[in-house]
Amino acid sequence: MSSSPTTSVETQHNDQASPARQAWQRTRALLPRRSDATDMRRQPGRDLIAGVTVAVVALPLALAFGISSGMGASAGLVTAIIAGAAAAVFGGSNLQVSGPTGAMAVVLLPVVAMFGAAGVLVVGVMAGVLLIALAFARAGQIIRFLPLPVVEGFTIGIAIIIGLQQIPAALGVTAKGEKVAVTAMHAITDWASAPGWSAPAITLAVAACMLTAARYRPALPASLLAIAAVTALTARLDWTVATIGSIPRGLPIPQLPGVDRATLSALLLPAVAVAALAALESLLSATVADGMSVGHRHDPDRELFGQGIANLLSPLFGGIPATGAIARTAVNVRSGARSRLAALTHAFVILLVVLVAATLVAKIPLAALAGVLLATVIQMVEVSNVRALLRATRGDAAVLLLTAAATIAFDLVTAVLLGLLLAGFHALLQVARSAHVDEIELDTSDHSEDERRLLAEHVVAYRLDGPLFFGAAHTFLLELAEVSNVKVVILRMSRIQTLDATGATVLGQTIRSLEARGITVLLSGTKPQHRQIFEQLGVLNELAHDRHVFDTTPDAIIHAHRHVAREEH
Repeated sequence: MSSSPTTSVETQHNDQASPARQAWQRTRALLPRRSDATDMRRQPGRDLIAGVTVAVVALPLALAFGISSGMGASAGLVTAIIAGAAAAVFGGSNLQVSGPTGAMAVVLLPVVAMFGAAGVLVVGVMAGVLLIALAFARAGQIIRFLPLPVVEGFTIGIAIIIGLQQIPAALGVTAKGEKVAVTAMHAITDWASAPGWSAPAITLAVAACMLTAARYRPALPASLLAIAAVTALTARLDWTVATIGSIPRGLPIPQLPGVDRATLSALLLPAVAVAALAALESLLSATVADGMSVGHRHDPDRELFGQGIANLLSPLFGGIPATGAIARTAVNVRSGARSRLAALTHAFVILLVVLVAATLVAKIPLAALAGVLLATVIQMVEVSNVRALLRATRGDAAVLLLTAAATIAFDLVTAVLLGLLLAGFHALLQVARSAHVDEIELDTSDHSEDERRLLAEHVVAYRLDGPLFFGAAHTFLLELAEVSNVKVVILRMSRIQTLDATGATVLGQTIRSLEARGITVLLSGTKPQHRQIFEQLGVLNELAHDRHVFDTTPDAIIHAHRHVAREEH
């Protein structure tokens, strides 16, 4: 894909610098900066309020994901504290909140079953080293080449797995079996032979409370309030339900277990899976935070470095590997966070809970946490996004369904690889079908001269040529989102040959970013088949007005003239 006329961004690298100097410069680029501390002093009040709000939301999730991983509730709390603070200091996003997540719990469950807590510690440390290596290798850009259907597909798969994991606790029976589907079936059978209603009632009540609040009172900390209510109720009525159990006060002393070479070899593949998941989720979460805010852009390589440090430290204190958490990050942004102080505050508040209220936390029923996770599963999957992808193109629909099925049947890494293979094949097929040779007359409709005159009025026009799909969409569009001193941007779409859901979505994000900065975006020459994809994915909704789509570039230029004239008068 190419663009014209307008601007070009040139980067120059000093190839004559010594390797040692280059290594030091690279290290400095990944370390915390003075500007981080400056940002934290600008609006500390907003950050403190946001941090407390996120902690209220994160506390029950940390408990639930710790139990779901097989390491216990205290491991989830330790992860939220240690990894949350480390990633806040060393990460590449001012707004990111890190901690235990459902996807990570799914990946860790077989490691705990086979190798115990020592295996999780080793996997976390190995994954941390891999993430730091990826940061130094400048691998943070990999997220740009991951198709949207793959991301949505494994999100659906992870949601289904987490939901199945909660069935034993929701029914108040003991889990049996290793595979989640088998365990869920055993739980249903055991419960049916001697049904008890207290645990299901608690689970449904907590889940219903969370989902209702999310719809009508999203600012309400429904999960924490619901858990507190059912914990008090079960204690008062003396219901026989399984509880979390003992929660140690404070943080444990770091320990390193002895592991032989054979065990290290066996843990290498799980460590790769953990590192891949931590990189993927964290970069996705940071990208979501950028899209929800104005003026914030994360450093992807530094984010990998921060997650590497977090995953090195968390297991040493008895925690589990962590990632950036999209749900908690979204709460952080919506609560008015402006700097890393919010994420640090979230970690400190959870530490206070461990130090002061560990006895109360130990009495929380497991069925209540099952309700929290079931509600979280429902909120994980954006039905509108899935429906749009299924309708966008047949290739996008196939990639989404295959990735979801592979996530359930195999594992995350296998699912992503299969999804990428199918997406790549579909993209190549589209490019091959769009290739053709036509005898045409000299193009007399190129409006470069008009565009150059418009530059004086702070109006710029770009022509997008070639394919706009997951492998080619990001570089130019991300540069476009950074244009400055411009009032109107015209995107000439007539020469786009190939378009998929990822390319359309990235274009929508670019438009939203420009419009949020007061830059009006106009589209011209959009093909009917491409416009249909834009409409399915809500891209046109990002435009300031529904009449900012034009059949021809001259029409768009006339409108740009009028827009600038109105602003000047």
